[in-house]
Amino acid sequence: MNAIKIIGLTKEYGGRRVVDRLDLAIPAGELFALLGVNGAGKSTTIKMLSCLTVPTDGDAQLMGRSVRTQSRQAKEILAVSPQETAVAPNLSVAENLELMAEIYGRVKEATARIMDQLGLSPCARQRAKTLSGGWQRRLSIAMALVSQPEVLFLDEPTLGLDVLARRELWGVIRKLKRHTTIILTTHYLEEAEGLADRIGIMASGRLRALGTADELKVLADRETFEDAFVELAREEAAS
Repeated sequence: MNAIKIIGLTKEYGGRRVVDRLDLAIPAGELFALLGVNGAGKSTTIKMLSCLTVPTDGDAQLMGRSVRTQSRQAKEILAVSPQETAVAPNLSVAENLELMAEIYGRVKEATARIMDQLGLSPCARQRAKTLSGGWQRRLSIAMALVSQPEVLFLDEPTLGLDVLARRELWGVIRKLKRHTTIILTTHYLEEAEGLADRIGIMASGRLRALGTADELKVLADRETFEDAFVELAREEAAS
């Protein structure tokens, strides 16, 4: 079953087409990485999929709900963890999660389950502002999970973290796979290569390439994923 089905998705700003007739299907439970250089169209694509902006043409369905005609219903099953850590600094970890539970009408018991799932239980009573950057990012993701989304958008989840904190957060993200469909955007190519089931590379508003990291290396005839990404993104951008 596909969690996301995209059909001819298009977005124009001021007569300039920034996403050009995108077609893509993402199965339920997949961790899909959407990559591209700045201006490739990936951020606009994510905004359309998360119902933050309306497509100019085409459509996308999240678990069968159209982002154009059923945006309210689509929003009920998605969550976004933005690259800016979105926590209330003076509230404790538990209080941050309980606040989100109240907003979404979830029972508070759900917060304990999510804290256990993401390893936050030992610091439940600790104020969010006293956490390290990596643990604040972990809390931010946990807050996105309170609504029990079927589709989760992770926007640059490890941006600005040191190597150890990034690797720890990778372990958290791996635990979420299969339970939730995840769309990951990142500028860390090794992150996409290590975490994603499949990777899409956008350039000039179009999906230039799609496949596993190994498949993309074969497609680009390159030995490393970084070289493959550079080749695939640059070719389309230049054409």
